[in-house]
Amino acid sequence: MTTSQLPAAMKAAVMHQTREIRIEEMAVPAIGPDEVLIKVMAVGICGSDLHYYAHGRIGKYVVDKPFILGHECSGDIAAVGENVRKFRVGDRVAIEPGVTCGRCDACKSGRYNLCPDVKFLATPPYDGAFAQYIKMRQDFVFPIPDHLSYEEAALVEPFSVGLHAAVRTRLQPGSTVAIMGMGPVGLMAVAAARAYGAGTIIVTDLEQLRLEAATRLGASHAINIRERDPVEEIRRLTNGDGVDVAWETAGNPKALQAALASLRRGGKLAIVGLPAQADIALNIPFIADNEVDIYGIFRYANVYPRGIAFLSSGLVDASAIVTDKFPLEHTQAAMERALNHKSECLKIVVYPNGAIE
Repeated sequence: MTTSQLPAAMKAAVMHQTREIRIEEMAVPAIGPDEVLIKVMAVGICGSDLHYYAHGRIGKYVVDKPFILGHECSGDIAAVGENVRKFRVGDRVAIEPGVTCGRCDACKSGRYNLCPDVKFLATPPYDGAFAQYIKMRQDFVFPIPDHLSYEEAALVEPFSVGLHAAVRTRLQPGSTVAIMGMGPVGLMAVAAARAYGAGTIIVTDLEQLRLEAATRLGASHAINIRERDPVEEIRRLTNGDGVDVAWETAGNPKALQAALASLRRGGKLAIVGLPAQADIALNIPFIADNEVDIYGIFRYANVYPRGIAFLSSGLVDASAIVTDKFPLEHTQAAMERALNHKSECLKIVVYPNGAIE
């Protein structure tokens, strides 16, 4: 094993119960022959982090022991296992947070995001990245260029969700796209649609701050649904035809219904956001009469290198959505800020090793 000068212990932000995080000292993880140790430099707060923090569970995944949140992350290679050849100590990297088995039918067919044995950071029982060091199998770690910031590299994770939606819906250059919900995933979906050459990108949200951010990222039209009916406005903007593709990223039943209603005949709907309830009424005659294709989106697969290349190209300035920065010691304050001030902040980033960019 090759290492840099490593401490024996590290700090981590550990959730002990809902809305209670403590900074604790623990051993630096020991790595296996195919793993690398990463000094974590930036971690974005995701909606799933907030859900675990506020409610202690998401569906069947329950926090039942002290737990470390955070999965949108980047950092530096601090040590490499004996079988690792593609990385050296000091390399800057982005981390794809779900390690899959590589042997099941889903993995072998290229849809490894559907692997039933995935070990995903910050999904119980697996700890996340609000820690100074984490370990990761080398094939889920990717080099980043020097000009890409750590916070942009952390944003590759939510960006990859949008890229996966673009791949699944076969988004074509010049297409018209509607994206419902401008949270961090929705905003990065705007960047993904732009990267894939969408001709017109129409976005909707309740918050003006988020709509303005979407415009900076490449949205052609921004609809505040407090002021205008989104379906009527999308129909007006498309000369009554509707959009080629709609992505629902809010996890909101009304947004999902509006996304469906905004489609042209033969359009495609991607369900990206996860609603709190399982059963949502959809207009089945509309789906059948218009031959609407519906795609479920679960995380992503085979897009991380592409995401790094897109964000490194300068096509979009993803760092523009980062509104708040916190050191590891203030992780609880960062979580409270994200939970309670959604109209004031977009993406919050925590810096476990203190180097706030």
